[in-house]
Amino acid sequence: MDIFKSITLATALSLAGLHALAGNEAGVVKISKGAVTVERDQQKLPASVGTRIFSSDRVTTGSDGAVGITLHDNTLLSAGPNSTVDLNKFSFDSTTHAGTIDATVKRGTLSVISGKIAKATPEAVRFSAPGMTLGVRGTSFVIDAGP
Repeated sequence: MDIFKSITLATALSLAGLHALAGNEAGVVKISKGAVTVERDQQKLPASVGTRIFSSDRVTTGSDGAVGITLHDNTLLSAGPNSTVDLNKFSFDSTTHAGTIDATVKRGTLSVISGKIAKATPEAVRFSAPGMTLGVRGTSFVIDAGP
């Protein structure tokens, strides 16, 4: 009986962990060319088409890399070669369209077409690069953080 309880508890904890992880999911890689990686929990993973992106992920492209990511609020992110983008925070309520996007472009370029969060509450969307913070007031923009 103790073994059964242990297995049941372990299964419940595993499922709870999966549910918590799914709750932090921000979007998915739609386009991946060349060298593209996602850093999560101190591990580097290849970012192929279909790779899920979570809050706190770092997406890095190599000299031949480019990536297109669609967030769950339909925000489109496109990073060019030699780019590093940290998705610091993402939350989205699909019913009310309330949420938060906070991302930092460490180097390279990031093109953004804003989605439902920016349309509902533009002040909840923030993009940063070295030396600047951008509040979203339009629908599309490009950040060039340099090398």
